[in-house]
Amino acid sequence: MLVGTWNLENLMLPRSGDGAPRTEAEYEAKVEALASVITALDPDLLGVQEVRQEETLADLAKAIGGQWHIALSRHADHRGIRVGFLSRTLLRIRRDTHAFADKLRPVQGDDGTEPDPHDRETSRGFLAVETDTGDGVLHVAVAHLKSKLLSYPGSGGKSRFQPHDEAERARFGAYALYRRAAEATTLRALADFLLEGAGTERDVIVLGDMNDVVNAATTQILLGPPGSELDRPQAFHKSDLGDPFRLWDIAPCIPEKRRFSRVSFGRPELIDHILVSHRLARRIAEAGTGLPEQRDDALVLPSVDQDPVKRVGTPGSDHAPVWVRV
Repeated sequence: MLVGTWNLENLMLPRSGDGAPRTEAEYEAKVEALASVITALDPDLLGVQEVRQEETLADLAKAIGGQWHIALSRHADHRGIRVGFLSRTLLRIRRDTHAFADKLRPVQGDDGTEPDPHDRETSRGFLAVETDTGDGVLHVAVAHLKSKLLSYPGSGGKSRFQPHDEAERARFGAYALYRRAAEATTLRALADFLLEGAGTERDVIVLGDMNDVVNAATTQILLGPPGSELDRPQAFHKSDLGDPFRLWDIAPCIPEKRRFSRVSFGRPELIDHILVSHRLARRIAEAGTGLPEQRDDALVLPSVDQDPVKRVGTPGSDHAPVWVRV
């Protein structure tokens, strides 16, 4: 079984919002480019991010070919993009939520004195599903946490991508971190719901664009009890009371030279993650980014910067898929 996650980068109908293709030809080229990668990857289940309309995911499934089941979150961000799944097997929705975890208060999102209603919820919904794999039930949640890209209030309701001064940059950097931490905590609560304290017996995966690297504090929140990682075999193979509650990031199983899923300002970084329960962690056969048959080749991705408008109309995605085979 191969499970993956991929940020599809603005999969939208033409002229349907910020970041959308400008023409039908650009849209068709994007769908075809994405489909060619997914066809080669051949996943059993793929978590996806940055999908606007369900129609676009249906177009993508049609371009890939074969029978696919689609699930898409009802909760989009201010640009209309959402998370979802493409699956070879039937999906049953367990939870589709954007409400912060219990006891989390609203976060400060801007320079205003009162919290905005959106400061009480995640940027985009988190979607949890289950599916029968033939080897039992697989429980999977997909997420897309707050971006590290900073934007600032502009005139006419439009965002700026350059601050007025460095004090503003620092404040909005803090606001973004507050939100991503709250979202990671909420996603961890969803993981607890799926694990039910039985990760040694249940197949659970949490995946998506977490918008930060492996050792970032927000990513670490998702793991649960510390003390066991895949790159520390002695600790991993020694069972303890944390195993039923933990999630393991598959990152150490990815060949080091391909351990990135995006290039930001020329720096490769792994910000798309797959985390698995104990039962699955013990059955990892291989993991990677890009396509399995290209594991020995250099992974080539465009470098992104603070201006997302530059890539409008570009085929494919600025992220590489991340995958694991168990």
